[in-house]
Amino acid sequence: MSYIPRLKKKYFDEIHPELNKKFDYKSPMQVPRLLKISINQGIGGAIADKKLIDSGINEVSMISGQKAVSTKSKKDISNFKLRKGMPIGVRVTLRQNQMYEFLDRLISVAIPRIRDFRGINDKGFDGRGNYTLGITEQIIFPEIVMDKVTKINGMDITFVTTANTDKEALELLKAFGIPFKNQKTDVVYG
Repeated sequence: MSYIPRLKKKYFDEIHPELNKKFDYKSPMQVPRLLKISINQGIGGAIADKKLIDSGINEVSMISGQKAVSTKSKKDISNFKLRKGMPIGVRVTLRQNQMYEFLDRLISVAIPRIRDFRGINDKGFDGRGNYTLGITEQIIFPEIVMDKVTKINGMDITFVTTANTDKEALELLKAFGIPFKNQKTDVVYG
């Protein structure tokens, strides 16, 4: 038997039936699922220092567990000394088992390491069931060695789902364990 990531097993055993019951879908194929996770890191300083792209590729590759590629500019912008085709960022797209492994590490290890963490803002939905989470520092990931970091960079993590509405996508991501700010808790004080 081959290896199945913990969150993938949780999705099929718990989350899928729970969402099917909650939204009363006519077909099990209508239940929202996670398609892919895209990680993007814009490196503005790469125009002056080409080594920042290489360190960005290494860092995002270590974080995601998959080789990252550089993104190139699409047009010339003279105010930023930017030429068409210059590398200005790093991206990687995770699917299947790597996606679930990354999500597991993000929820259980990286998010609790964010300074002054009060929950993730639930305003990052795009209206079509996709959610983008902005992270200000790449050092929250345990794969990053602090001594080798040359520059603190943020990144955007986009969760692409099959959900038709933001409400369905929010329920899916909550079920995976992403700690949103406005979650209702069952704790009774008094």
